[in-house]
Amino acid sequence: MCAIIGGVARTTISQLLYDGLQVLQHRGQDAAGIVTAEGNTFHMHKGSGLVRDVFRTRDMRNLVGNMGIAHVRYPTAGSASSPAEAQPFYVNSPFGIVLAHNGNLTNAEQLKIELFRQDLRHVNTNSDSEVLLNVLAHELRASAANQKLDPGAIFAAVAGVHRRCRGAYAVVAMIAGYGLLAFRDPFGIRPIVVGRAETEAGPEYLVASESVALDTLGFKLLRDVAPGEAILIDEAGHFHSRQCAEAASRNPCIFEYVYMARPDSVIDGISVYETRLYMGESLAEKVRRILVPLDVDVVIPIPDTSRPSAMQLANRLGLTYREGFIKNRYIGRTFIMPGQAMRKKSVRQKLNAIGIEFKGKNVLLVDDSIVRGTTSQQIVQMAREAGARKVYFASAAPPVRFPNVYGIDMPTRQELLATGRTEEEIARLIGADAVIYQDLDALVAAVHKANPAITSFETSCFDGRYITGDVTPEYLAAVEALRCDGALAGNASPATCQLDLSLGAVQ
Repeated sequence: MCAIIGGVARTTISQLLYDGLQVLQHRGQDAAGIVTAEGNTFHMHKGSGLVRDVFRTRDMRNLVGNMGIAHVRYPTAGSASSPAEAQPFYVNSPFGIVLAHNGNLTNAEQLKIELFRQDLRHVNTNSDSEVLLNVLAHELRASAANQKLDPGAIFAAVAGVHRRCRGAYAVVAMIAGYGLLAFRDPFGIRPIVVGRAETEAGPEYLVASESVALDTLGFKLLRDVAPGEAILIDEAGHFHSRQCAEAASRNPCIFEYVYMARPDSVIDGISVYETRLYMGESLAEKVRRILVPLDVDVVIPIPDTSRPSAMQLANRLGLTYREGFIKNRYIGRTFIMPGQAMRKKSVRQKLNAIGIEFKGKNVLLVDDSIVRGTTSQQIVQMAREAGARKVYFASAAPPVRFPNVYGIDMPTRQELLATGRTEEEIARLIGADAVIYQDLDALVAAVHKANPAITSFETSCFDGRYITGDVTPEYLAAVEALRCDGALAGNASPATCQLDLSLGAVQ
C-alpha cells in the first residue's frame, strides 16, 4: 500500500503535490518523492522518511513546472528501506518517462527476465514499480509511429501493459512533452480517483489514491478511474480517456475500507466512513450472539480506525462508549512498520491507557482488524494493567488467515495470528477473555450496502481466493521462502536475508 498523486495545473504544481502527499501520508511512511515537468525537463526530489522530512524549501523551489506526480512509499516484504527504492522512477528512453505505482505485480520476476532477454531493458532495483515502468516504456516504443506519440498510441501502450502485467496496480506517469498518464489494473483492486478544479486560466486536473486529497486541495471529485481504463491529460490540459483492457471488472480491495483508507474518503463510490458504521452494526449482532450474558460495562475503540465501528456497535447494543486510550500522533501506524521488533516497540509508545475507564470494569475493545496480533496482545495487557476485570476483544474484520499479494504487507501465513487457530486459541494468545470476529459475509454486505452497484470485492486475506487467477500455492510458497521480516527490522544477517532481497518489491 502506497499513495500516488499527479496533476496538471495552470501554475507551479509542486505545492499542490506536497500538500496532497501530506494528506495521504497514512498510506506510506518510508519514503516520499515528487517529480515535476518543465517542458521536456523533469525535476525530481525524493528520499527516505516522512513528507515533512524529505522536502525542504530549497527542494520545493527546484520543483518547477505545471505538471507533476508524487508518491509516498510503504515498505513491505522484499523491499529495501533505502533511497534507491523511493519513487517515482525514471527512464530516458523512449521520450523520457517517470512513474509512480501503488500495488504489486505478481509476475514481476518473469517480467524481469522478459525485459532483459527480449526487450533489452535493464532493471536496477528490486522494485516491481521499476519493472512496470520499463514494461510501459517498451510498449510505448512499440506503439509509437515514426517515434511520435498521440493519445491513441499511448492508450495502445497501456493495453500492452495490461496484457503483460499481472496483479494489482494503480499508476501515475508523465511522458516528457506529452502529458500526465494514469491507469488502473483490469480488476480495479487498488484505488485511484480523478478530480477537476476550475480556474480563471482554465481547468486543472488531479488524480490521487483517495478522494480526500482532492477535497482538501479544492478539487471536485469527477469519478474513479475505471478498472482497465487509462486517462491522459496533455500539456494543454485536454482530457482523454479510453478503456484499455480486453476484459475488466471492478473488485476493490475490501481491506481499504477496513483499515487502509481515511474515513473521509470515497473509493469506487463507497464512503469509507459509512462502511465502518455498517461494520459496527453487523459486529454488534455477532457480539450479541456470542456474549451471553452481555456482561460488558464499556466499549472502547483502539484509535483511530475503529472509532466509527465501535461507536455504532455501542449504540446498537445500548452500551456505554468511552475513549480509553490516548494516541501519540507522532508515532507511525504500527501495522505498516517494517519489522516485528519495531512494531512491538512502537505500540507502547503510541498508546497509553486512561486508567479510570478500565478499573473494575468488563471492557469490550474494538479494533479494525487483527493481523499479526502484536498490537492486540499488548493492548489487552495494557487494559488489564489499568484494572479491567474482563477484557473482550472484537474485530470489525474477519480473521486474516491468508497472505495478501496485491500490495498489503501480509505475505506469510506464519506471521498471521489467525492462521490455523480457533477464536478460543487466539483469545488465549492475546490474553483476552474472548475474541469476536466479524463474519466475511457481514463485512462484504456492509461495504456493498454503501454502494449496491459494487458486487464483487478482493477478499483474499480472509478467504484465500486470489481474484487475478495467477496466484498458485507454488507462488505463495516462493514468496514465503523469500520473505525475511528480520531484514526489514535490521535483526537478521545479510546471509539469512539474501533470498528475500532478490524478490521484486511489493508496494
